[in-house]
Amino acid sequence: MHTLSEDKIKANQVEGDINLTATRKQWQDKFLSEKSKKLLDEDSKYFFHQALSSPCLDPIKKVDGIYIYDEDGRKIMDFHGNSVHQLGYNNPYLLQALQTQLQTLSFSPRRYSNQIATKLAKKLTTLAGDNRRVLFTPSGTASIGVALKMVRRAKGKFKTLSLWNSFHGAGLDAISVGGEYHFRNNIGPLLPGAEHFLPYNSYRCIFGDCSNCNLKCLDYLEYICKCEGDIGAILMEPIRCTDVQIPTKEYYQRLRSICDTYDIALIFDEIPTAFGRTGKMFAYQNYDIEPDILVVGKGLGGSLYPLSAVIGKEEFNICQDISLGHYTHEKSPLGCAIGNAVIEYIENNNILSHVKELETILYTRTKEMKAKFECIGDVRLIGALLGIELVKNRQTKEKATIEAEKVLYLCLEQGLSFKISQGCVLTLAPPLIISSEELNLAMDKLEYALTQVFRHNI
Repeated sequence: MHTLSEDKIKANQVEGDINLTATRKQWQDKFLSEKSKKLLDEDSKYFFHQALSSPCLDPIKKVDGIYIYDEDGRKIMDFHGNSVHQLGYNNPYLLQALQTQLQTLSFSPRRYSNQIATKLAKKLTTLAGDNRRVLFTPSGTASIGVALKMVRRAKGKFKTLSLWNSFHGAGLDAISVGGEYHFRNNIGPLLPGAEHFLPYNSYRCIFGDCSNCNLKCLDYLEYICKCEGDIGAILMEPIRCTDVQIPTKEYYQRLRSICDTYDIALIFDEIPTAFGRTGKMFAYQNYDIEPDILVVGKGLGGSLYPLSAVIGKEEFNICQDISLGHYTHEKSPLGCAIGNAVIEYIENNNILSHVKELETILYTRTKEMKAKFECIGDVRLIGALLGIELVKNRQTKEKATIEAEKVLYLCLEQGLSFKISQGCVLTLAPPLIISSEELNLAMDKLEYALTQVFRHNI
């Protein structure tokens, strides 16, 4: 297997960590058994290669609670989970719902309704607001496509406005409205009308201290809306999950006003953040506004079933003459049984309150770490979603890309997994069922790794 050079690593700073680096190969050579290496070789032989998966890191054998277990018996806290693990792996309540459903109605052909799907649709509309409807899909990227089609029909405008560096899925329409070079590079013509903007000098400008710019970024956005005249939708993650960008309340309230003024649908992509991650059932509820269309997924399937949903206002129910989704598993009884159980578990076990307790621990621990380590730049935290930016120098904010990767693999040695985003942001998203003791242990592991990598910079 070839590896990427340092320069190539820096050029490929994306929404996840890179799989072809010398550090990864060194870790594999040191810690994987011959059996595990053989399994990885088979994976590499039979799957198409792509930058964020095959060739893979390590073969896993089972999952349970907050842990994944690899073929060599290592027990690893999973603070990555591809954002499907809000309630942990093999959650008994979710498993029971799945097993019960398997014994009665395991599949529902698309032309038929079923009680369990209707129950979940009703619950989601209750949680998201009055006069809303739902359409289920098997993936978040499919739901983004459905939302875009709804807007075209309802608004009669096909242009969209979204952010450079944003991620909304890997389908062709999703990468068109998404803004990551990594997914768009050399793909060819994309969806027409997909406009992007990046205010001023950096993505961070949008979600920084709004008092410093008096929301000039939104002056620019409004200027685009006014000049274009035919923007149908603005699509954003209310809180960007991969590198944890957190806007202010003022930002989104002004954005909502702009959308209302120019008859633009506000689509919120909460595929990775819905269902408790931010301390609210939905992330947008932190901002006292409502989107016109909400897209959720990942956690809705409880890590057991791929399930996503588009939740939109009644005004978008105007596509009776076409097929918006037409998915084979559109009203999956299995997926919907799990979705209902996910929401029930969150509500019945005070998960949202527990997330606030986790947030307090993460705030205290990261505050202590930032005082100790000069390598820590921005720390961004909401609920149980934490982004720690590693820098070579706090003044210049030069990314500590190579060092961030070393921290990851030292943590993996100790049994802690998380994501690196944009090259230097350690993104930690623990399962929401984690105990205070387990969370503190994970932070101990992270602090040890930082100490080892940045001994010269403490």
